[in-house]
Amino acid sequence: MTMPPDLLAHNKQLILQFRSDGGASMGNRHLLLLTTMGRRSGQKRTSPMMYVQSGDRLLVIASNNGAPSDPLWYRNLIADPHVTVELPGQEFAATAEPLTGADYDREWAKIKEKYPFFADHEVRSGTRRIPVVALRKID
Repeated sequence: MTMPPDLLAHNKQLILQFRSDGGASMGNRHLLLLTTMGRRSGQKRTSPMMYVQSGDRLLVIASNNGAPSDPLWYRNLIADPHVTVELPGQEFAATAEPLTGADYDREWAKIKEKYPFFADHEVRSGTRRIPVVALRKID
């Protein structure tokens, strides 16, 4: 997966496109918008990302394209796990919880099998364990 040269500008455009057409232009990509609270700024931060459905959970992967450090959105949700999720046609409050133990091992193996580029990210990340985060809708 090739990253655009200006990822911030690319993500801003993707967010605008997603919100303007309700995600219709995303085709068969499983994309959501995750809004976290900036742990330093206190400002809302929205990031587009791929998700995987697992039962009643939406899983997002903090691979950061295989970088040796966690993405900023992940650091934000560790500081405050109350997030907002936007899917095509819906928006809801959710709680973010990183997977651990056997749950992590099982889900991470399934994700890498279905999406092999995540295995490449894992190799590039060095010793960093790539977090997988469950998003659960708050009723």
